[in-house]
Amino acid sequence: MNRPPLDTQLLRRAVAEDPRLSFYSELDVVDSTGSTNADLLAKAADTGAHGRVLVAESQDRGRGRHDRVWVSPPRAQLALSISVRPRGIAPEAMGWLPLLTGVAVVDAVRAVTGLDANLKWPNDVLIAGRKVAGILAEVSAGPDGPTVVVGIGLNVSLTQDELPVPHATSLALAGAPDVDRTELLRLVLTEFARRYTQWSAAGWSVASLIGDYRARCSTLGVEVRAELPGGQTLTGAAEDIDAHGRLLIGGRPVSAGDVTHLHGQY
Repeated sequence: MNRPPLDTQLLRRAVAEDPRLSFYSELDVVDSTGSTNADLLAKAADTGAHGRVLVAESQDRGRGRHDRVWVSPPRAQLALSISVRPRGIAPEAMGWLPLLTGVAVVDAVRAVTGLDANLKWPNDVLIAGRKVAGILAEVSAGPDGPTVVVGIGLNVSLTQDELPVPHATSLALAGAPDVDRTELLRLVLTEFARRYTQWSAAGWSVASLIGDYRARCSTLGVEVRAELPGGQTLTGAAEDIDAHGRLLIGGRPVSAGDVTHLHGQY
């Protein structure tokens, strides 16, 4: 299978010349690393940590939620992390950053591939009910405020045999076999920068963001089962997303947990 490398020169030129990407202070592409999130977290104390992007053509210690480990074949995915330093944000609003990232990834995938990508709460990207991308945000505290590193893993050309779990998919398997990863990455970065900048300019208000998230969230209106911390299980209709980014199930807000769409939906 032909899996060309990312065009690093084009990406760096875009960051330097495209006003929509001036948000980013630097962009690095490496052949392989353990985890792009871990690498950027290690540099979180640096003064230039805001707006850094690290992309790996392959990862062997990528992390998901609950410390789940996944490995990406070379050049078959987009595996990247972005570091930001949100200043003046309330701690309870920080949980919206991975949700915002999910919206950005959905919009980029839709624009590049035409596929009907959606979000499963909180920030898994699905196509036809199967997971095509995951997002993980991690925080590093510092004397001048926190640095947040948001990691994105997006399956681009993985075959059925290469999928990490049976209920996953890739853009190729979903019907977009010839995706230009460089163009897709450029658009993911553009959408993230645009939405983050708007959110910051609004004083971290989610009044606009919450509506955009709801419109892309396939969890709303379906029966779900939530595996909650502590071993509890909650089943019911997913009714809404509240101002804190929590999922309301039968009137009860859920801030963390694994959610499964019932009735044959992932």
